Amino acid sequence: MKSSLIVCMYLALLIAVTLAKPAENNRVKEEAKLSDQEHFEGNEHNPDYDHDAFLGHEDAKTFDNLSPEESRNRLGKIVEKIDADKDGFVTEEELKDWIVLQQSRYIYEDVDRQWKGHNVDGDPKITWQEYNQTTYSSLSEEELSRMQENEHMDFSTMIRRDKKRWKVADIDGDGDLTYEEFVGFLHPEEKAHMREIVVEETMEDIDQNGDGFVDIDEYIGDMWPKSEREKGGAEPDWVQTEREQFFAFRDKDGDHKMDKEEIGQWILPQDYDHAQAEAQHLVMESDADHDKRLTKAEILDKYDLFVGSQATDFGEALTRHDEF
Repeated sequence: MKSSLIVCMYLALLIAVTLAKPAENNRVKEEAKLSDQEHFEGNEHNPDYDHDAFLGHEDAKTFDNLSPEESRNRLGKIVEKIDADKDGFVTEEELKDWIVLQQSRYIYEDVDRQWKGHNVDGDPKITWQEYNQTTYSSLSEEELSRMQENEHMDFSTMIRRDKKRWKVADIDGDGDLTYEEFVGFLHPEEKAHMREIVVEETMEDIDQNGDGFVDIDEYIGDMWPKSEREKGGAEPDWVQTEREQFFAFRDKDGDHKMDKEEIGQWILPQDYDHAQAEAQHLVMESDADHDKRLTKAEILDKYDLFVGSQATDFGEALTRHDEF
């Protein structure tokens, strides 16, 4: 950097850009909707995935401060909220609704925060100028394009991609975004009309040779970057598992590469409901009498599956979810 001023500008811009992005690398990945954790690590079940899905990631992080007794106590209160019809049982559908609620709460809390930060004049819409100024400071695009000494901070590319995503999110085409349009901009995985732009962004990120396809080396390289490979040591077991996944499930037509359609089926599968699958998993693991519904006792007996040795600040959660 030429001066301490430039360093400060970089840091400020990096913070703003990080807050503005919906996912790591500005890309939606498979299963990111319920947890950043993998549900299975090799053949081992990862309970942290269930905790994130059931409680929401932010609440799940606070569990370690509670004893098993307090965990069960607070979990019992949550069970009463999940039992929507108050018949004393939690069905798979009620459990799914609760899991969807946790994800929706996270999304709208994030959108609320960013809406307040970007909507400078407080009117019903955010203009591109407001977003650009609050995200990328007051620098012109020409100035930003010159600030590329660090290859990981290509702000001109970020602006170009944001503009493209903004245009797709702008359903009424007036150039500004309403609150719901802004939801699609920040969390495109939540809006069907944003699917194509998510696929395009993913392809752009992974397709290193620019041929319009993702081969096995590009696929593995995206998840196991060069910086990690160069540290030496044995190849992690999960890398071989991902290679097998690529050829068995990702490359559906067997041509040893993924096209845009296959990329879409990978990152945003239309025939797979993550919340439904997680609800089925929790019921299957907890349903002691096999009647396909859960009593409070069955859930509390498996409290480690739902909350582990942890619990969350359910008082706040219950206050937030009174309407449900």
